[in-house]
Amino acid sequence: MSTTVGAFLAGGIAACGAVTATHPFETVKIRMQLQGELQEKGLQPRLYKGPVHGVSVIIRNEGVRGIYRGIGAAYIYQIILNGCRLGFYEPIRQTITSAIFTDKGTQSLAVNVFAGASSGLLGAAGGSPFFLVKTRLQSFSKFAPVGTQHTYKNAVDGMRQIYKGEGISGLYRGVGAAMVRTGFGSSVQLPTYFFAKRRLVKHLGMEEGPALHLASSTASGFVVCCVMHPPDTIMSRMYNQNGNLYEGVFDCLAKTVRTEGFLAIYKGFLPHLARILPHTILTLSLAEQTNKLMRKLEDRIIPSSIHDNL
Repeated sequence: MSTTVGAFLAGGIAACGAVTATHPFETVKIRMQLQGELQEKGLQPRLYKGPVHGVSVIIRNEGVRGIYRGIGAAYIYQIILNGCRLGFYEPIRQTITSAIFTDKGTQSLAVNVFAGASSGLLGAAGGSPFFLVKTRLQSFSKFAPVGTQHTYKNAVDGMRQIYKGEGISGLYRGVGAAMVRTGFGSSVQLPTYFFAKRRLVKHLGMEEGPALHLASSTASGFVVCCVMHPPDTIMSRMYNQNGNLYEGVFDCLAKTVRTEGFLAIYKGFLPHLARILPHTILTLSLAEQTNKLMRKLEDRIIPSSIHDNL
């Protein structure tokens, strides 16, 4: 394992590679989550019907640039989120394990979940303004608009307008929902990945390598999507709201379920799954490789006596 700084950089680099491939499905997911917002079932539009249909609609009307709206803000968010999630997971886990158990190599599910959630919360809080702007950029469409439409030229213009109109609090609107969403996802992502990895090695005899990383990442991605999607829907709506349509996480959840039905919190699940599976696979698989490269780089430039204490 690299140092905390090395793991942070490795996680951020891996996530940027993953988001480049999966950003189009994220755009579709957000628009599906917002369509029919607070409208009764029979009155809800279906402009985007699924991941493939959604991508085709956006490309046809807005071109390739349409499905990559907000990609710049997405890169910054991914560097912060996954840098924290992959960079702080091991230090937090090892610190807690050493404090509780005599053997710091002990694997505890509760400790692993707590470490995953804690590292994710740090990343979500730090990256929230960028996710907010990204969500608003992705939801905007002249041809098939859904939800509140925000006319930002780019991420920088979006942050400038938000800060000018609402101050710092405006940039952190919905941060509570973001932390719940990321805490849910992070609490299961790495623990599930390492759990699946150990089981595949033990029961199927798989060896360290790309096949093992792929299988473990797939299992992790599916679990993450199932756990994270409801708070993800709430977060998208709170980020995109204009004014104070929702007073908080629970108010948004209550209004959504009461008006649109329980399944409304799972709107956009398929494009989310289409995004999260390859994203998780690419992020975790790339992180394994970038961590190795980072370790080799650190071994060259950092003396071993110092490196072992980092």
